Amino acid sequence: MLLKNLVNIKGKNKGLVLYLDDQCAYSELLPALKAKVSEPALDSDTEVTIHLNKRYCTESQIAELSEIIATNPHLKVVGATSDILTVKESDQLILERQSETYVGIVRSGQIVKAEGDLVVIGDVNPNGRVEAGGSVYVLGRLKGAAHAGTKGNRDAVIAASWLEATQLKIHDELETMTDELSSLSEQPEMECAYLHTNGTIIIDRLQELRFIRPQISTFKGGS
Repeated sequence: MLLKNLVNIKGKNKGLVLYLDDQCAYSELLPALKAKVSEPALDSDTEVTIHLNKRYCTESQIAELSEIIATNPHLKVVGATSDILTVKESDQLILERQSETYVGIVRSGQIVKAEGDLVVIGDVNPNGRVEAGGSVYVLGRLKGAAHAGTKGNRDAVIAASWLEATQLKIHDELETMTDELSSLSEQPEMECAYLHTNGTIIIDRLQELRFIRPQISTFKGGS
């Protein structure tokens, strides 16, 4: 009974997820997994994802787990996930949380990129482009194109002293600025664009950013 508790199965939209205990020894996990995938109830063709929780497994260990699951001809392993970061993923996360500053005008045909947040002190001219893995902040007029969250960050924002962009993109959502949207940006105040939960890009006053994305502020102290 104890061995069976080391492996839990949960259904998802497409297939099953096998949750493997991360506290026991790896050697204990193997017979428990063998017993679980041998259960008579698993008798239909199903895609399986292995979830390791907080256990780190090498590629050879993941291959070994996959081979055990494959002893049941109805189960097909499609991937493995975990709740831990590899060194590469950790390094990428650090890069995305850093900020880079560009001072000057981003001219037509020029592209300025940053791994993390990008701060532009100057204007972004028409046909100029700024891209960032994090958020984009323009201390000037944004009249070109801006792409925030290039690495998949859907919480990234685009903010500017004057938002007149021809094109806004956050993660993989694109918004071409129409006359109607541009009219929202004709007020003499700083504005921001963010990705709503419904998948659309919304433009709002910059003052609302602290409520929309409170996690952006890392300042400690004050009120």
